[in-house]
Amino acid sequence: MLVTFLGTNGWYDTLTGNTCSVLVQSKDYNVILDAGNGIAKADQYLDQELPTFLLISHCHLDHIAGLHTLNKFRFSLPLHICGQKGISRELHSIVREPFTVPFDHLPFPVRFIELVEGTHEFPFSIECRQLVHTAPCVGYALTLDGKKIAYCTDTGFCANAVLLARDADLLITECGLKPGETSPEWPHLNPGDAIRIAREARAKRLALVHFAAHTYTTLEERFDIERMYEEECPGLVAATDGLAIEV
Repeated sequence: MLVTFLGTNGWYDTLTGNTCSVLVQSKDYNVILDAGNGIAKADQYLDQELPTFLLISHCHLDHIAGLHTLNKFRFSLPLHICGQKGISRELHSIVREPFTVPFDHLPFPVRFIELVEGTHEFPFSIECRQLVHTAPCVGYALTLDGKKIAYCTDTGFCANAVLLARDADLLITECGLKPGETSPEWPHLNPGDAIRIAREARAKRLALVHFAAHTYTTLEERFDIERMYEEECPGLVAATDGLAIEV
């Protein structure tokens, strides 16, 4: 299974990357995690003949703005957009004229799946749980091809993130804060928080995304995090746009 980081910035695009989107490619499915502006690059990587699922964590614009680019895709099968209760209503309020091409005018059908907290069996297993953020936000754990990938953004440290990441082959979390920083009024993770989630969950590997654009202004600052925590968290990845990881 291949995981490609399409957008790794939080809040807004800069020269360090686009806003958040991650592509997971298994033998039989494409799964896209969030639809920040990075999703516009997905057609460079995925097989549009395969069933494709788009999982939305929440409706802050840096996680959905890329829906504006769906009109460039030519999926052979319906695109399934999954999210928490109310996701269809929320996204239809934005993906419409006069702002952009509406869902029902795209060159492929779109199907919405609204998920309650818990585990769901599609063609593959998806677990979703509420995270801690300023807006309702869910994290996901996917099991495909015998591998588990957990995705937790945006959030502060919480028990549900640990539950989702339990024994994951790859945990993907946000890293909106610098080491030692806290933001209780706008919950996000610093690298130490993310590593604590991975350690308590016994996740095999940790990848950091959603680097706040105003906080991590250069890629070198991300690589500093890898060097700083290499002994504490072997194999830690501070993701950049276009990076791919075999799972």
